Amino acid sequence: MVEIIEDGRVRATEDAVPAVEGAETPGTHGRLAAALAASSALVACGGGGGGGGSGLGLFGAPGANGTAAAGSTDTTVQAGSLTAINNTATASTYVYTQAKTDAEAARFLLQAQFSASDADIAAVRAKGYLPWLGEQMDMAPTQTGWDWLNSKAEGTASVDSMIWQQLMKSTDAVRKRMALVFSEIFVVSANDIGSNWPDLLMAGYWDTMVAGVTTNFRKLIEDVTLNPAMGFYLNTRGNQKENNNGRQPDENYGREVMQLMTLGLVQLNPDGTTKTGADGAPMDSYTQDDVTNIARVFTGYDLDIKQAEKNSVARPGYTIESSAWTRRPMVLTASNHSTLASNFLGATVPASTPGAQALKIALDTLVAHPNTAPFICKQVIQRLVTSNPSPAYVARVAAVFVDNGAGVRGDMKSVFAAVLLDNEARSPAGLTDANFGRLREPMLRFVQWGRTFGIQSTLDTWGIGARSDAGNNGLGQSPLRSPSVFNFFRPGYVPPSTAMAAARLVAPEFQLVNETSVGGYLNFMQNILQNGFNNKDVVATYTVEKTLVLDPPALVARLNLLMTGNELSAATVALIVGALVQPAVTAGSPDGVKLNRVTAAVLLVLASAEYLIQK
Repeated sequence: MVEIIEDGRVRATEDAVPAVEGAETPGTHGRLAAALAASSALVACGGGGGGGGSGLGLFGAPGANGTAAAGSTDTTVQAGSLTAINNTATASTYVYTQAKTDAEAARFLLQAQFSASDADIAAVRAKGYLPWLGEQMDMAPTQTGWDWLNSKAEGTASVDSMIWQQLMKSTDAVRKRMALVFSEIFVVSANDIGSNWPDLLMAGYWDTMVAGVTTNFRKLIEDVTLNPAMGFYLNTRGNQKENNNGRQPDENYGREVMQLMTLGLVQLNPDGTTKTGADGAPMDSYTQDDVTNIARVFTGYDLDIKQAEKNSVARPGYTIESSAWTRRPMVLTASNHSTLASNFLGATVPASTPGAQALKIALDTLVAHPNTAPFICKQVIQRLVTSNPSPAYVARVAAVFVDNGAGVRGDMKSVFAAVLLDNEARSPAGLTDANFGRLREPMLRFVQWGRTFGIQSTLDTWGIGARSDAGNNGLGQSPLRSPSVFNFFRPGYVPPSTAMAAARLVAPEFQLVNETSVGGYLNFMQNILQNGFNNKDVVATYTVEKTLVLDPPALVARLNLLMTGNELSAATVALIVGALVQPAVTAGSPDGVKLNRVTAAVLLVLASAEYLIQK
């Protein structure tokens, strides 16, 4: 991706990666080659429709009725009750409130969390979507990532160990799924964190993302702003006021908090569509003067290292401070904070305003800005449901952001519920609409595999490591390791020279797709399906699947339900079942032969276009 810069702002993006027209990996064995061909077809056509939908295989969404409800502009930091959403005009439009089939329940679960299980499916069907979701949101938090990592002996676990453990094993899977969405909007990357405690620093940031799921957007953006990991990543740590020698406040965070975390580059209507001026051109949401002025607000902050904590931890040949500061917000040193007046986005911070008050004015302004609701809500929809939501869908969710039904703005529990309960997300029409859905991210496919098939780490060190490599045997994506502040992909990415581009649709996750990544993903999964990681310390168990090994149709039916919500077409199911017939497996076959059949079935599902495109 090439970022086009004008006046210090990213004005547009172009992608230097050409569209992939198909791929093969020489030397792979027949079954993998067949799987790779299926994935190559995905790249060439732009997707697959589980219900045999017609069209070009584009991404988008059917039109939907509904209007945005007027709401409060309250920016208080309290979190609302999830049941308050029932008081909104948006909730009155919901048609699909209960799963009528296991497939409907599985589809909902695969959007709301990482995986589906027999127990989850039964619970969703028995309770209904909103009550089940409310229970998950109110579930007691599991051990924090910081506490888990800090409990390990030095050198035995890393930030990668922490995040894989959190995603693979946490019982509050809904909360962790939503936190992963936040981590791709409020990006801090472990690839570029410099401190004495980088792993714990990132673990603390992850915990901030998790806490943000059940709180208020206003509190979340303040927690992000003052988090020391963000301070390192976007230069607010030690950012000082202007002086007579020409020093000016660093503008990095001031720019990105507007461009990527609240407003976006252009002015938006409440439904997320772009506002245009009299000349038909998009209207900027902020100016360089706004960046320069708001940057003054973010001066004076630094790490909260107590005097007693300094030089308290011995390392070979030297001492360092203890790690306690890595989970505390940065603190203000008033003498380093700019006292100049700041004018941005129509707001004013008067000269000599104390730092805490200046920060409040700035963050209140960002949260109350009319762009913030549609900008954030559209990205949440893209990450969970579909790459191209209709404007009406965005408007309905944004209305809940503005007012959760109890007069609270930015209640994220209600926002997530609105995304998942909307008719556009739940309607069966999306299953046969070739323009609906999203490409599953590689890390989500991997986590789904682990959770579905009972992955365990005997040592509880989760030695999976960073998996960003997209080479011949690489997953191609690793959580908390975005290559830049722009995430792994841009929400507006359009694969060049494709039918999607011609239709003016976006496909964000396709920014990760090329000939190498297609083969690398399949080789990676083939290697780990049986062998796992770290000398088989981290392995899947396939407990239930092993009991079905002598019945290929039943085995594939189970995988189809749990992994896709029954989105594999009859033709794909027949192909996979046919591929499992040989070599023959009997009750007396060695365990290794039986496991080969199970993992072959799993691999072929993971490779199918109907799995890769989540509907």
